[in-house]
Amino acid sequence: MAQGTQRIGWIGMGRMGYPMAERLLKAGYDVSIWNRTRSKAEPLAKLGGKIVDKPVDLAETDVVFSIVAEGKDVEQVYFGKDGVLSGNKTPAVFVDCSTIAVEESAEIRKRLSDRKADFVCAPVSGNAKVIKAGKLSSVCSGPEAAFKKAEAMIKVFAPKGVSYVGDGELARVCKIAHNVMLGVVIQNLIEITLLVNKMGVPRHAFLSFLNNGVMGSMFTAYKSPALVNLDWTTTFTPELLRKDLDLGLALADNVDVPMPITAATRAILQMHMGHALLQKNPEEYLAKDFATLMETMALSAGMKLESENKQVPTGLEN
Repeated sequence: MAQGTQRIGWIGMGRMGYPMAERLLKAGYDVSIWNRTRSKAEPLAKLGGKIVDKPVDLAETDVVFSIVAEGKDVEQVYFGKDGVLSGNKTPAVFVDCSTIAVEESAEIRKRLSDRKADFVCAPVSGNAKVIKAGKLSSVCSGPEAAFKKAEAMIKVFAPKGVSYVGDGELARVCKIAHNVMLGVVIQNLIEITLLVNKMGVPRHAFLSFLNNGVMGSMFTAYKSPALVNLDWTTTFTPELLRKDLDLGLALADNVDVPMPITAATRAILQMHMGHALLQKNPEEYLAKDFATLMETMALSAGMKLESENKQVPTGLEN
């Protein structure tokens, strides 16, 4: 049975969007879905998802969710050719879960306001495995009344916690800060793992100690299998991380907050992008997980890495 009478429109079937929309369907919501590549959305039809041909086909829904790569993509699916608002109908609330610049978000909010629609920013923390484990969280901002309309839906795919931080683009600031920490932490985690490994400690043994101690976290635990077994299955790409570090540094410049550690991490990531150019297929290499940064750092340390072929807990096991 559908949850209430709210009709949901969903845009984006990437690594995050698909399992998020899937949870809404399994919870009984009426969800209509558009994705640039229709075939990626079609499996959700078995759960009751209504696959549409164009974003404008979502214009008669009540709440439209989007999760795409960049601000320009949000603009395109909302306002572009065949966008949700390319016709005369206007959904009451738009909820964007993407990670985009504050300025882009503010401009989108203004354009939606001109169409008498409310805009809620609702970026999330986690990856597809975190969603599957029911441990995704979200940070939200925008008009509180609009947030309240969408809150129950957001909690379906973000059951770990939904934090409302205020009006406007404040959730964008929080998510950018979150992803800056992601970059700094993965860099330091790689550095210390290589340090102990070069001195004779197996990576799996060190990371087991770390994750069981006070410095362990959900993130260090679920990245450990990648660092132990050199499994670069994509959760988040180096290019997306670079974009988010740039967003964080730009925010810091705007308000005069020094971020030297972030700047150093950005420079190291750029070194990794250069290292990728030496690969047989640079584009394919950069489409792998951002934890491939470990290979660049190992090269700089004069280390040749090999998988330890160990079964390592992710911390997401139910």
